[in-house]
Amino acid sequence: MQSYKIRLDLNNKQATFAKKHAGVARHAYNWGLAQCKLAYDNKQKHPTAIDLHKRLVAEVKKVHAWYYEVSKCAPQEALRNVEKAYKRFFQKKSAFPKFKKKGRQDSFYLDGVIEVRANKIKLPHFGWLRLSETIEKDKNDKYPVIKNVTISCRAGHWFVSFKVDATPSLPTKHTKKPAVGVDLGIKTLATLSTGEVFPNLRPYKQYKRKLKLAQRKASKKYKKGAKEQSKNYKKAQARVAKLHYKIACIRQDALHKLTTHLAQNHREVVIEDLNVQGMSKNHNLASAILDGGFYEFRRQLTYKCDWYKTTLTVAPRFYASSKLCSGCGEKKQDLTLKDRVYHCEKCGLETDRDLNASLNLEKLAVSYTVSACGASRKPVPNGAGGQRNKK
Repeated sequence: MQSYKIRLDLNNKQATFAKKHAGVARHAYNWGLAQCKLAYDNKQKHPTAIDLHKRLVAEVKKVHAWYYEVSKCAPQEALRNVEKAYKRFFQKKSAFPKFKKKGRQDSFYLDGVIEVRANKIKLPHFGWLRLSETIEKDKNDKYPVIKNVTISCRAGHWFVSFKVDATPSLPTKHTKKPAVGVDLGIKTLATLSTGEVFPNLRPYKQYKRKLKLAQRKASKKYKKGAKEQSKNYKKAQARVAKLHYKIACIRQDALHKLTTHLAQNHREVVIEDLNVQGMSKNHNLASAILDGGFYEFRRQLTYKCDWYKTTLTVAPRFYASSKLCSGCGEKKQDLTLKDRVYHCEKCGLETDRDLNASLNLEKLAVSYTVSACGASRKPVPNGAGGQRNKK
């Protein structure tokens, strides 16, 4: 399965129709959640999605005629989501479901006859909509078959998401050097054992000042206790949302370029099992660590390595890649965060700290007997113990 999420270029009429669908889906979800909460408080059996839909048709649709202005798929899927959320709550996988608010994560579901033509998609009730990207054909010169889609809104932009039964046949570009070690950090996003360095753009730090001013203007326009906020407040909130969206897009673009480069050009990629949650508890470095998107880097690299038939090896969490000498293997115990140059007192090696760590990771890949899934079959080499100092 391959997933797509493409921005839609909607006109005013289409955007208004999409908002109606999202509003109906939100109303159905909140109504279904209220019924489930009432049954939970009364210690009754919680209704299923089918039970809720029957009651919705009998009780709600008679009162609210605007339900018939949109596709029936939107409220049906919303009720299924209520059932899923309640099941996750009873399985202790998530907290108690919360009611949805207007303008926050607006989305709805559609299924039926869906067609794709280059940069257009045909949806039930909507007709042909323009896409911001072009969908390519498969090997048989046919467009992918789409069974259902999810339309969502973020920072004023509407997106369509769908899955297709296809395995991406992407060309491999393996270089002569099969393995590469990747050291993530704050000063530089990634340092490869080949000597390549990918800078850390730090988009949040770059737009922190603008975001602070936009949030301050929005807070001054907020009226506490008012049933509905003014249009000026909504405009200010939209500016804040657009800044957040821009920051996220810059970070995603940098990570996609890095992970694609690694998966395409190397037969084996070695990374570290970083404890991002634990690292972010350091209040001096938390903002910079989260701004780098370390977890998203590993997530993208995992599925892209599967696409390009590249082996992904994850080093042990306590492997001291920064403290070990890449030349002789000597372990330096007194290495601090301020030491940006690694100097080995035993062999006299003097090199960049991040490059030294990536070279150690590359050696880890060579010394391991790696299975098809990337797991190690040999014990951890000397120096695996001890917490590694992060950048």
